Amino acid sequence: MYRYLFMLLSIVLLISCSGPDKKAKKAELTVVEGLRIGNRAPELIYPDPDGESIALSSLRGKIVLIDFWASWCAPCRIENPYLVATYRKYCNKKFKSGKGFTIYSISCDKEKRAWTNAIEKDKLIWKNHVSDLKGWDAEATLIYHISSIPSNILIDGNGIILAWNLRGEQLAQKLDMLLE
Repeated sequence: MYRYLFMLLSIVLLISCSGPDKKAKKAELTVVEGLRIGNRAPELIYPDPDGESIALSSLRGKIVLIDFWASWCAPCRIENPYLVATYRKYCNKKFKSGKGFTIYSISCDKEKRAWTNAIEKDKLIWKNHVSDLKGWDAEATLIYHISSIPSNILIDGNGIILAWNLRGEQLAQKLDMLLE
């Protein structure tokens, strides 16, 4: 009887001491969606000025700056010329974790005309301008816990968050570090 108990105990110990199974290892390697650096950025899908939906995930493969702004926000408008210059400089560059750079602009406007006029006036030349026109109640501001603008998140070609709120020269320095 003791021999059977010993064998049973040995089997239990053997099973409990073996490494994690493949499913557990795969789960460990899965990137968690969230808002911390290293997390996969939560998906966003919103209409552009023409009503066509643009998904953040459709930009995978590129380094993306998710930029929260509004036409009525003076600091946002002051930042826009720098974003245009940064976009022009890096849009076709090769990065370690992405090919090219783009901006996914999320407007916190409520009025479509004000939003589209600001895009035109500030010469925001990238294609990815979106808004649900709900102002501060915009779903994206809730998902990303945005409480002030301008605010931004830099993600790599796999949608992984690299940095938060890079402005001016900080953004260019980070992009330089990511170049291939």
